[in-house]
Amino acid sequence: MQQPLAYRMRPRNLDEVVGQQQLVGEGKIIRRMVEARMLSSMILYGPPGTGKTSIASAIAGSTNYAFRMLNAATDTKKDLQIVAEEAKMSGTVILLLDEVHRLDKTKQDFLLPHLESGRIIMIGATTENPYITINPAIRSRTQIFEVKPLDEADIIKAVKSALADKERGLGDYPVKLDEEALKHLARATNGDLRSSLNGLELATKSTPKDAEGNIHLTLSIIEECVQRKALTHDKDGDAHYDVISAFQKSVRGSDVNAALHYLGRLVEAGDLPIICRRLMVMGYEDIGLANPAAAARTVQAVQAAEKLGFPEARIPLADAVVDLCLSPKSNSAYLALDAAITDIRLGNAGEVPDHLRDSHYKGAKDLQRGIGYQYPHSFENAWVDQQYLPDKIKDAHYYEPKATGKYEQALGQQYQRIEEWKKKK
Repeated sequence: MQQPLAYRMRPRNLDEVVGQQQLVGEGKIIRRMVEARMLSSMILYGPPGTGKTSIASAIAGSTNYAFRMLNAATDTKKDLQIVAEEAKMSGTVILLLDEVHRLDKTKQDFLLPHLESGRIIMIGATTENPYITINPAIRSRTQIFEVKPLDEADIIKAVKSALADKERGLGDYPVKLDEEALKHLARATNGDLRSSLNGLELATKSTPKDAEGNIHLTLSIIEECVQRKALTHDKDGDAHYDVISAFQKSVRGSDVNAALHYLGRLVEAGDLPIICRRLMVMGYEDIGLANPAAAARTVQAVQAAEKLGFPEARIPLADAVVDLCLSPKSNSAYLALDAAITDIRLGNAGEVPDHLRDSHYKGAKDLQRGIGYQYPHSFENAWVDQQYLPDKIKDAHYYEPKATGKYEQALGQQYQRIEEWKKKK
């Protein structure tokens, strides 16, 4: 039985890894570990199809160590013992342990001494947050790296590579892939390269040759093979981004009917990750301090949608969109932060005042660190007149409260009271 395209195209070394340059690029942590031959056990976490197994395979290929794959949920302690025996004979084995968050105590206890000795280099793969789901004993013996969803350019590069590769890919097939079909293949799988390659292989092998002897893959064929509809059949392929833009602008403009329309388009396209990310952005970017509770409800709706999946996910998503649309709006907080960042980038920072510096170490008093600091809770209204900003920008003002929601109105009133106290002092 022939292995799937995604399996055959796994990278043989770090140079063949698609994306994840923050980990495997020149000068980055995993490449440094491989080049120095100072590998340590690690946990890679991120969405499916983003390269966790590929990175493990590439590390093994780049180091020429034996490479074994097990699943923490389904493989037994005996399977781990076999790997350990091989490591004793060969020196070092790289073990990709999938679903590492499912590792039970018995297997964990067996594995720990082998990780400590370095005989087994474990690369744990998980879609769960390891800081929450993985036992501290394992966590403390590994480095944790987040694997990001691949972007459109990464997937296009991988698809073109698979089409050209005659040894492992589809290079022997006379494929003609339309540009709009290629873009949809890259976008519809939401950064999941495995799904993109699976869709490409299905389309290639299930489409008959045309009169000219080519396997012509059109947008409609790719839509069928990845089970995602394109938002619209536009020539330049910009509709995907146009609909997302219109979606946010409709919410920001409080047009609930338009927002639901664009949400409907995204639902029909099956773009759940994009919808969820955009809703959370809007909750904090456009509604912000005018109604923080709406942003919190949006996060809850997104979590419910992700657990439910389509078609039921549309229900909490619709609730969140109506809630955000009809909520008061404020962007004051992030505009204030952007103003502060602009100052910093222009060199307007300066030294932290001595009375605010850390004083919890020997010799701090001799350096005048922390001396003169006044503890606000010891004063009326938990406020005392003292300088917090560096001398260089001590009179800077970044935050400009808006009066579009009761919550921020209250914040603005307190902000004004504090400014008046300063003037009196």
